[in-house]
Amino acid sequence: MSEDRAAKLAEIAAEVRVCTACRLHQGTKNAVPGYGDVNAEILFIGEGPGFNEDEQGLPFVGRSGKYLDYLLNLIDLKREQVFITNVVKHRPPENRDPMPDEILACKHFLDRQIALIQPLVIATLGRFSMESYFPGGKITKIHGQPKYADDRAYFPMFHPAYVLRNDTMRQPMEEDVKRLPELIAEVKRRRVGGKPTSSTPPEPEAPPTPSKPQDPPQQLKLF
Repeated sequence: MSEDRAAKLAEIAAEVRVCTACRLHQGTKNAVPGYGDVNAEILFIGEGPGFNEDEQGLPFVGRSGKYLDYLLNLIDLKREQVFITNVVKHRPPENRDPMPDEILACKHFLDRQIALIQPLVIATLGRFSMESYFPGGKITKIHGQPKYADDRAYFPMFHPAYVLRNDTMRQPMEEDVKRLPELIAEVKRRRVGGKPTSSTPPEPEAPPTPSKPQDPPQQLKLF
């Protein structure tokens, strides 16, 4: 099963490398589909490749990547044990912000990667990846606050590049990272326990009918 999923993930990567759906492919050296474990429990979504990523075709290999490796080490993980990708798969010119139409052009790649990997936690790095799951949210206010939905946790985090430019953000970033094992455990608990994983409260159970002393308790649905 893992081999089949890995093959499908490789097919997506091959499609990314020849994609010309938006302007971003122009003037770049390498597409950056993503990297990591097809069985990863955590999937990190960044914003877009930079210079070093474009050179190597791999995500987060510059200074931001070294810092991300450091952060993973805080929870005894290596990048080979997670999956790392971006909302756009080619480097924006001069490392500018990705445009909405560029993000949309790449969305189906990201959606398919998530569907194959089925991570327990999706950790968004920066505001552009955060926007898809926390529309209208402000990263400085909601970072480190998970949302449970779709049988997983969505976890907004600062982008490593932002933290490297703002030294005061290091402690909050590292505290957020250290919560990741807790989120994994909570998602597993909810799955086993049949707890709803959305913020919508479950419907109340119907009262027992007069003909019966008490109806058996109903199992809550997964959302």
